[in-house]
Amino acid sequence: MKAAAATFNHPVRLYPSPVSRQINYPAQPLRRNSVKALQYRNESAHSTCSVICALNGGQRTYVSAWDEKPYEVLPNGKRAYLDEQDIVTFLDPPKELIPLDSVSYNPAAYLWKKIDDIPQERRRRLLRLLEPRLISRAWEIAGTRYEDPKLAKRSSSQLLSNEDGVSPEYYNCRTSGGPMPISWIKFFKTAIFSCKDGNVYGRFIGETFLTGLANSFSPLYFIVRQLKEVMATEQPCDLAYEFGDGLFDLHEYPEGFPRPVKHPYPFNDQVVVYVRHLGPGVSVGQAWQEGKALQQVPQKLCGDILMVKDFST
Repeated sequence: MKAAAATFNHPVRLYPSPVSRQINYPAQPLRRNSVKALQYRNESAHSTCSVICALNGGQRTYVSAWDEKPYEVLPNGKRAYLDEQDIVTFLDPPKELIPLDSVSYNPAAYLWKKIDDIPQERRRRLLRLLEPRLISRAWEIAGTRYEDPKLAKRSSSQLLSNEDGVSPEYYNCRTSGGPMPISWIKFFKTAIFSCKDGNVYGRFIGETFLTGLANSFSPLYFIVRQLKEVMATEQPCDLAYEFGDGLFDLHEYPEGFPRPVKHPYPFNDQVVVYVRHLGPGVSVGQAWQEGKALQQVPQKLCGDILMVKDFST
């Protein structure tokens, strides 16, 4: 990113890191001072600093990151948290911003760091802020994670990291729906749990009245497998949620869960959700209906899925 040249009696020098970025949320005011402010945010793995140069009557001021609030108050009185805004702007930068050259830094590493900066209880806000096309963009950026060997080893889940004594994990999910009969599915939950047979299983849980009935009579269970590639596209991934026919031989599952039964269509037609870790407690997935018939061409079942861990459970 190139900083615009400015002339001062005593110029202030700014040295952005390879992943620094000028983040101005669209249609929102700058953090402090007037619209004449130039704002640079330096992001690193260990610290965050902000330098603000005020060009107002030749005066120069320095505002420490410790003095800044993590949000700004909008005209309607609501708070807009800056870390979440940074993620939205990074996924959908305004045309006037010059994108950083992806060769000089890893976009997935930046996104991972930004998600880590968001307190656990606020990460659920991403479900509202990221519209479907930005979820698809997040899937693309998550693919650059595999270019960094250290980053590729990270996981968004403790349970999926094979840590002992981890209780079931619940995720709030958002997708853009798909063809009938699942076009009305927009928001749902996912439960991930381990069994004594050494496998990790999961279950999709709807949040509407109709899906609530389906939850009881046709629960959607799946088995979680480590997988390196999406079958249809040969793109890299971390996990696969394989639904199979639904008749899993589960001898134990979380309290209150119904016993497995045969899945209804289309979930009994070789449906697989491929997952990429995006950040701590956050992942993104693609659902594919691969079909039982050999001549059947795999097709996407719905829009890309954003999954955010529910830390309140």
